[in-house]
This record gives sequence, structure tokens and C-alpha cells, in this order.
Amino acid sequence: MATYLMLSTLGPDGAARLRDNPQRLLEVNDEVESMGVKVIAQYALLGQYDFCTVLEAPDESVMARVAVTLGARGTLKTLTLTAMPIGEFISSLKG
Repeated sequence: MATYLMLSTLGPDGAARLRDNPQRLLEVNDEVESMGVKVIAQYALLGQYDFCTVLEAPDESVMARVAVTLGARGTLKTLTLTAMPIGEFISSLKG
């Protein structure tokens, strides 16, 4: 499974929904997991993004489906990054 970082920013509707129902975060994580992606960790952020979620997915296609599904709701925008363990990165540089 590949590792991904998803940075997300709430829109006005998403912020209002979260304020009214903070447990919604956990419900969304359950929905993501039902799409075949494992939520490894999640952090609330201060700054340009509201949340950082560390995910494991079988491949980019599955991760893309999750990102599009979440974004289509109109309550948040996401930026998804592929993450590579440092040891694997170093090995790839050796040839």
C-alpha cells in the first residue's frame, strides 16, 4: 500500500457542519475507509490548511476516487501528495 498526505481546507458549509457536529470528522474517516483507504493519522492544523490526514491506499486510482468524492461534496478542497519513506527514497537515489 502506498502512503499519501491529504491536506484539506474547509469551505463555509464544511466549517458550519463541523461546528454543529464535530463527530462528522470521524464519520468521514469511516466513509473513506469504506472506499478501500486506511486512515493512519489525522491532525487539525492552524494556517493555510485545516487538516492533514495520513492515508494508505492500494494505488493512485483509489486515492484519486477518494479525493474526487470528497471534493464533489463542495464542503472542502483537498491537496493530495504521495509520500515515500526516507529509506526507500535513499535507495532509489543509489541506482
